[in-house]
Amino acid sequence: MYNTDAQTALAFLISQLAHIESQVNEIVYPDIQYQALIPVDTGAGEFAQTVTYYTSDKFGKAEWLNLNADDIPLAGTEHSEHSVPIFDGGIGFAYSLKELGLARHLGIDLTADRAAAARRAYEEMVDGVAMLGDATKGFQGLINNTGITPVPAPTGDWGGTGVTADEILADVHAAILDVATATNFTSVADTLLLPFDKLNVLATTRLPDTSMTILEFLRQNNTYTAMTGAQLVIRGVRGLDTAGLAGVARMVAYRRDPQVLKLHIPKVHTFGAPYMQGPLRVQVPGTFSLGGLDIRRPAEIKYVDGI
Repeated sequence: MYNTDAQTALAFLISQLAHIESQVNEIVYPDIQYQALIPVDTGAGEFAQTVTYYTSDKFGKAEWLNLNADDIPLAGTEHSEHSVPIFDGGIGFAYSLKELGLARHLGIDLTADRAAAARRAYEEMVDGVAMLGDATKGFQGLINNTGITPVPAPTGDWGGTGVTADEILADVHAAILDVATATNFTSVADTLLLPFDKLNVLATTRLPDTSMTILEFLRQNNTYTAMTGAQLVIRGVRGLDTAGLAGVARMVAYRRDPQVLKLHIPKVHTFGAPYMQGPLRVQVPGTFSLGGLDIRRPAEIKYVDGI
């Protein structure tokens, strides 16, 4: 009797699983941050143990030449190898035989709630690794990477007594321009991340003698837009209110491009085949692999502390 019940329950769950997965895949979690802020690379394949890539740097300078000389200036390239480790993770869901039997008896479709809870747990973990890192695996995040040296805000204390709108704008423009100057104007920051309370200052403080807020003015008038004609992305991000040195607020300006940074997810969260876990429970495993945030061009990311 038990074997019959278990086989029936497994068959019923398998028949429902495709529908459950399609529902889960349609869910968008608006408070998950990494997807909009960091390019994701899934190209390594689910069985990859490391992601290895090479960077090159050119050297050489053309000079005036005496045609009777034999010391021609030479150009060349230097190559460096980098590796990113990949780790496996998992989160699944389960039903009891009684729950499956009752649903089948009543002709009720299983809901996607438990699968959605598993997917949500996966997204939260990836978001935490992408934004804050994970010390147990040696990962660092977008807003607290020790490879990027923070600088103090020229003015800072946005929203404080005596801090003007012009000073706040100057802090922002300095951060964007610093990325350009650090790369000899071959790159410019296109994304600005702020603590939510500082974003609120921009959104609610009116520029003197205008009807525009600082945020409205900034979207239309900033170094990136002036140089490219494209719109600057400005987002509030959790954790930035204390991400700076000594726990102060931090602003992050960077170019959102796979050449600058990417998050390696060789295998996105995927549900496997249901199986019996003990005599009265059916489990659906969920597995994924994650390589953490890979910052390839730290010069194109700027931390400004004390805003």
